[in-house]
Amino acid sequence: MTGWLLVLAAGLCQGGFMAPMKLMRGWKWENGWLVFACTAYLVCPWLFVAMTAPNAWQIYQTAGQSRISLVMAMGLLWGLGALTFGLGVDALGLSIGFAVILGVAATSGTLVPLLILNEAPPRTDVLVLTLISLAVMLAGVAVCSLAGSWRESVEGKPKYAWGVMLCVLSGLLSSCGNIGLVLGKPIIDLAVASGVSPDFAPNVVWSLLTISLFLCNAGYTGFKLSRERSAALFTTAGAARNVLLGISMGVLWMLGFVFYGAGTRQLGSMGPSFGWSVLMGSMVMTANVLGIATGEWKGAPATAVRRLWIGVGLLCLAILGLGIANRMAA
Repeated sequence: MTGWLLVLAAGLCQGGFMAPMKLMRGWKWENGWLVFACTAYLVCPWLFVAMTAPNAWQIYQTAGQSRISLVMAMGLLWGLGALTFGLGVDALGLSIGFAVILGVAATSGTLVPLLILNEAPPRTDVLVLTLISLAVMLAGVAVCSLAGSWRESVEGKPKYAWGVMLCVLSGLLSSCGNIGLVLGKPIIDLAVASGVSPDFAPNVVWSLLTISLFLCNAGYTGFKLSRERSAALFTTAGAARNVLLGISMGVLWMLGFVFYGAGTRQLGSMGPSFGWSVLMGSMVMTANVLGIATGEWKGAPATAVRRLWIGVGLLCLAILGLGIANRMAA
């Protein structure tokens, strides 16, 4: 139960981390995203490592360059997923953007550890229930996408289609974060053996993954700041408030992964597979509630809102199925 509560807390943090961006005034997307990237991908991870694993350098030396390079390669792919995440949600909004991205990420992030990275193959009944649950999850993603199609008349069909494509790509690449965590398990074990608390040991892997995230996102936002001449917006009135909002985004994002790392360890060997799906589902539900609360669905037809909640209901059903499968496996 502690593991599930930690994973759900992670979903609340990560499902709501982009909400402060809606409160920024006078900035373009790249301004807010750069502050977020600096906080979430660079400052917070290494601050947490310094606080919870002061012997991190010795742990990395023991782990070896090949293992660290493998984890950082997953981080680079995840960085591309994070970049398209920001662009996709900016195009489609919190509700639809999170539903499409995280439904796809939940599917790929569950299947890869379950079928390829697990030490032993799952039982047939567990595998069947998992696949059925993931099929329901993808159905929920499809219904949520259909619910958002009313935006085509407002924003234009090409822009909506481009936003959906970005979100699907982000979902596929974002699962590399979970794969990187699984591949970094030997580093986590070394951290625990050296005296780091098991709940905080995953921080030594998150910090490696987020180096690549920072470089990828900082590079693109730097390019946008130069091309759009928007760097000057950092000195305008209200910039300090926007910076604080960007920092809050980064803190929420990183806290989500701290909770997730501790939660999956509590869930045992199946944690990286089923914990990932619960994280994704709770993020979708949080984002949808916030999307409605911030007026994204203002003026939407009643049928579109009804489809949205049907899609969210399917996602909840999928999460329940994955939870039952986890219990059966245990």
